Amino acid sequence: MGSKEDNKQLLKRKLYPAMLGGIVGDGLGVPVEFKNRALFKVTEMTGYGTYNQPPGTWSDDTSLTMCLVENILENEDEVGLMHKFAHYRDNGYWTPYGKMFDIGIATNEAIYRYKQRLPLEEWGGSSEYDNGNGALMRIAPLFFTLIQEKSVKKRIGEIKRIAEVTHRHPRSTLGCILYLEFMNALYNDKTPLEANRMLSEFCQEHIVGTVYENEIQHYARLLESDLVHLHRGDIKSDGYVVHSLEAAVWCLLHADDYADAVLMAVNLGNDTDTVALLTGVFAGMYYEMHGIPTKWIEQLAGKKKILDTLDHFYLHCAE
Repeated sequence: MGSKEDNKQLLKRKLYPAMLGGIVGDGLGVPVEFKNRALFKVTEMTGYGTYNQPPGTWSDDTSLTMCLVENILENEDEVGLMHKFAHYRDNGYWTPYGKMFDIGIATNEAIYRYKQRLPLEEWGGSSEYDNGNGALMRIAPLFFTLIQEKSVKKRIGEIKRIAEVTHRHPRSTLGCILYLEFMNALYNDKTPLEANRMLSEFCQEHIVGTVYENEIQHYARLLESDLVHLHRGDIKSDGYVVHSLEAAVWCLLHADDYADAVLMAVNLGNDTDTVALLTGVFAGMYYEMHGIPTKWIEQLAGKKKILDTLDHFYLHCAE
């Protein structure tokens, strides 16, 4: 084991690029969201497009991620988190320019149920059709609060608690668990291929025999390390949690650097902002700060607020 200082250095080396890498990916994806991959090619930070927003504008993915960061910093519960989500939707809280322009259907419905004063366990949708990527896209900050937690059962319990605020189906939660486990491997300097191969072992050890066991089959391509052999045409980039996670891992496996990974994700089309955010978190974690083009970070809307909040978050996690 390294010293405390070593652990803090490692945390700093990984936290900033993972979080910023995701936000940059989101910003790259916003202008072409919902577009068919055959109709465009993004090579730089662009603007306008789908939502007519300036270059460097990020979406609900980043907004809700930063709401979770604040929720962690303020040591608030699920009610506090959902209050921030409602504040985002209704008042443009944690948006680049003070106005919400995008929100997922399941998240919107969960906010509605919260505002109707339904109990916590009824907020998130739990049907087969509630398996969008809305919990997955905002869950990354939780990884950094769980680094020191040795009990996998407790880690899974915490992921479940935060994910189910908006998405209660076990398939969605398993996606979040696998996503953070993949982050864990990258945090510990494994290669993307090693990280992918470790997921199957993790499931055998910690998911078989739990409520998530029946959902393993849906992640077969990911868990059997098939993604490395698949071509672009085999990868779907819609809002389904399984497809989003597959697409992010596929991009990382086939990329040569951070820029290559996130541009590959954006150019898959469809749910471009979310797939690029997920990919950007992975690629940022793996290639670290020197891998992310500085010009893209400089172009981010609200950059100072983001960096200030990440400074507080780093100090919180380091303690």
